[in-house]
Amino acid sequence: MRPQASALTIAGSDSGGGAGIQADLKTFSALGVYGTSAITAITAQNTRGVFAVEAISPAVVGAQISAVLDDIPPDAVKIGMLATAEIVAAVASALAGYGGPVVLDPVMVAKSGDALLAEEAEAALVELLLPRADVLTPNLPEAARLLGRPDMARDAAETETQGQALRALGARAVLMKGGHAEGPVCTDRLVTATGVAAFDQPRLATRNTHGTGCSLSSAIAAELAKGAGAEPAVQRAQAWLHGAIRGADGLGIGGGHGPVHHFHEVWQ
Repeated sequence: MRPQASALTIAGSDSGGGAGIQADLKTFSALGVYGTSAITAITAQNTRGVFAVEAISPAVVGAQISAVLDDIPPDAVKIGMLATAEIVAAVASALAGYGGPVVLDPVMVAKSGDALLAEEAEAALVELLLPRADVLTPNLPEAARLLGRPDMARDAAETETQGQALRALGARAVLMKGGHAEGPVCTDRLVTATGVAAFDQPRLATRNTHGTGCSLSSAIAAELAKGAGAEPAVQRAQAWLHGAIRGADGLGIGGGHGPVHHFHEVWQ
């Protein structure tokens, strides 16, 4: 069976296989989309932490993107870890002529707490790539940081206000992810020009949540690549990720924050 579409992920490599490029390509495959990639950084990490990070040269990052666009034009692009301001600029330049949907996941800090985006790169991200985003997918701490605010949103009203503020910076839609909030239900809010749509899932008690942000954003990109609009793409992606989190304990990888089960719908 041929894949329905293709998608390009621009992100860092996770040697533990749970997040970054590896999680994105697994997600694309699980959802029936052919995946291509441009690696921005190499990380030495496992489920317990990040032990080393080395950025790829901006020229090579741009060359990877150009090579894919020239021969395997993607139906959607997902952007994740970018590491440096120079790489942000290289990605923006390489995508200048691309007209398809872009999902931007502003990866700043790993699950372990390790920094994955240089502080000086944050301004470049806001200036050069945020206006290219059809869907921006920050968690609550990332949203506050992008806006230069000291605290993350504390309730639905503040979440929606911050989402609209990010839209005002250029993103066409902003998915404010609720994983860092409290309560028995995890609510993600999609803020668009026409209003706010809330997506609820029961919060699951598990330590195996490594790669949730990467996987959700790449699942949204996969659904956009197959032709879905932003709201149905988010709805399908969130439901799929909930299943991947639910199956994570059964996967049982590593001794720290293990990965979600990307192939929970496929493996018996």
